[in-house]
Amino acid sequence: MNPSLLHPDRLFPVDKSTRDIARELYHQVKDAPIISPHGHTDASWFAENTSFGDPVSLLITPDHYLLRMFYSQGIPLENFGVKTRDGSPYETDKRKIWKLFAQNFYLFRGTPSALWLGHVFHEVFRIEKPFTVENADFYFDEISNQLQSKECLPRALFDRFNIEILATTDAATDTLSDHKKIKNEWGKRVLPTYRPDSALDPEHEDFSNNIKLLAELTGEDTQSWKGYLAAHRSRRKFFKENGATATDHGHPNARTLNLTVAEGEKLYQKILSTKFNPEDADDFRAHMLWQMASMSMDDGLVMQLHPGSFRNHNSSLYSKFGRDKGADIPVSIEYTKSLRPLLDSFGNSTKLKLILFTLDETTYSRELATLAGHYPALRLGPAWWFHDSPEAMIRHRKQTMETAGWYNVTGFIDDTRAFFSIPARHDVSRRIDARILAELVSEHRMNKEEAMDLIKTITTSHAKECFRL
Repeated sequence: MNPSLLHPDRLFPVDKSTRDIARELYHQVKDAPIISPHGHTDASWFAENTSFGDPVSLLITPDHYLLRMFYSQGIPLENFGVKTRDGSPYETDKRKIWKLFAQNFYLFRGTPSALWLGHVFHEVFRIEKPFTVENADFYFDEISNQLQSKECLPRALFDRFNIEILATTDAATDTLSDHKKIKNEWGKRVLPTYRPDSALDPEHEDFSNNIKLLAELTGEDTQSWKGYLAAHRSRRKFFKENGATATDHGHPNARTLNLTVAEGEKLYQKILSTKFNPEDADDFRAHMLWQMASMSMDDGLVMQLHPGSFRNHNSSLYSKFGRDKGADIPVSIEYTKSLRPLLDSFGNSTKLKLILFTLDETTYSRELATLAGHYPALRLGPAWWFHDSPEAMIRHRKQTMETAGWYNVTGFIDDTRAFFSIPARHDVSRRIDARILAELVSEHRMNKEEAMDLIKTITTSHAKECFRL
């Protein structure tokens, strides 16, 4: 086994006495079931239960963390098997791609990707040789062979990873046929999440088509404001009937807007006419966040807001390869004024649960911790996306816990499409929480019994409570 990747004390404090406490805390939750209430795994994996294929298609090509690092070093994405939109050539030899990956694996030294992949290599595939250029062929053959075994089929891995609940993210127009098949044939808790972005963002390329699809799926007249809102209510009800407990919203910002019915109708007709400007589109998204919160007051679906990413920042890369190729860049976000219209309407109610995320760490102590530490409707999500890393998790906890408290922040949410990395990500989170709590115990700011209780709570039961699971 490669000790540099999987040392048993990885991420624990250097000080021996504090490290001993961290070990003790970690072992309380090391084998606890995984609660994954928000992520982007594909429900079809579990519905069809077929092999994941080959190491490249599983671990490299879909991983935007890897792709963005390679691209930053001037290595064309085509070399890693990323399919082009314009039909230009891209590498299809999987072994050749894997060897190129091995040659450049050193780029990830000290990064979360190295931690996650080390866990996958050594814990999931149980390979005890270090991953090097010389061992690249061995790794490729060993992983390829294991992926064809029954033990590496999606449903078997779900059980092996000790996953209790796994939520996917699904478009408002999804039929949820895979979720129905999972429920009928397998029965495990793989839950959908209502993600209506492409059906409420006028600037999304599929907006017009999705408005028509909503009408077909619900029988509502989506050319009218009343019918459009009724269509969303109908789809939310459908999702909830199929196990959903939450919605998710990936907006450019956190702005909310409360309009009258007449104002909403007027804006919607302008949007449908396509004669709108960016300010109109922003107003519409802001008002639809308010409308989604209003609907959550009625149907109880937990609301998640993931703002602050400049999507597809690299125009030429998007033109050539499409979405999700590592070119999303965080931008600064304001929450206090932006959320006030929504909070004025619903923030004092316990009927609404709105979980806030951020890519702007400057808002942690100034805005998010104070908002979540006051409004009953609000909870603060964990360190997200680029901050799903040891150092960022530490910053998140230390900048928010004193003001928000531990119980106004959700448990860990992996938010990943990389199924094989889910155990690794949760393990990192548990180790970091053990480390932080151990420091509080060592500083006599919390006793050990409190820390033991708290780490169990934030690992499992708190996530269930926050997402009404």
